Amino acid sequence: MAKKVRKAVFPAAGLGTRFLPATKAQPKEMLPLIDKPIIQYGVEEAMSSGCDQIIMVTGRGKSAIEDHFDVSYELERMLEDRGKTDLLKIVQQISDMIHIAYVRQKEALGLGHAVLMATELVGDEPFAVILPDDVIDAPVPCLKQMIEVYNETGCSVLATQVVDGPAISAYGVLDAKPVTGKYDGRLFEVRDLVEKPRFEEAPSNLAIIGRYILTPTIFEMLSSIQPGSGGELQLTDGLRALLKKEKIYGFTFEGKRHDAGDKLGFLKATVEFALKRNDLGKDFREYLKTLEV
Repeated sequence: MAKKVRKAVFPAAGLGTRFLPATKAQPKEMLPLIDKPIIQYGVEEAMSSGCDQIIMVTGRGKSAIEDHFDVSYELERMLEDRGKTDLLKIVQQISDMIHIAYVRQKEALGLGHAVLMATELVGDEPFAVILPDDVIDAPVPCLKQMIEVYNETGCSVLATQVVDGPAISAYGVLDAKPVTGKYDGRLFEVRDLVEKPRFEEAPSNLAIIGRYILTPTIFEMLSSIQPGSGGELQLTDGLRALLKKEKIYGFTFEGKRHDAGDKLGFLKATVEFALKRNDLGKDFREYLKTLEV
């Protein structure tokens, strides 16, 4: 019987240079989509998927993330004194949300290195990795869908999405074969992984998206591989090493992924999330109709 996936690792030590100057003194993970920071969407997804422990891998200048999920006594007292009970409830829900532990990545040495920093806090059990930049809107949380696959296979599972054309070169790409069964062509057994291949050399159009369920064996693999260009430890290289010891599956999730780490993707996500809000959607839709585009 496979152990349950209870822990979710959030690599959040990146510098966010694509959003400068907004991220000069503010973590990119704290940029708001409507009225919630990007990273909170991922934390809520982890909670809704059954994870009860969050591990944040942070770096210098990321204290705002810790402050956001911590208790704010002064703010709560002010809201209580002014009778703003609705806002008080929202603030308290954030700090009461979940148990969060923090580990510091002193240098940004790649996604593989960030995951490796969580070794001691994860221990000998399977775990999730959520990249906060990928905000996935799905009726059933993406991570919950993946955990179901893990529970059936006992193997690492990578979220995938079909990306056609030259854009595939911006992703890790799977060489994989479909697995017949209940997932209707959405489950694949991985044969190999290629990091950011040239379009004409991509083994498929299955791109790796920022959700992973990993077995603890990945830590052994990441500890044994050599850093790549720029001295960075790539998670893809660790997964290729893991593939020699264990099966890995790719899973095309049901839902819409927003790349909130890209300016255009961030704007699209803002519009789509606003249109779905009960308190904003109607008025915002009417406003959009007035624009000459």
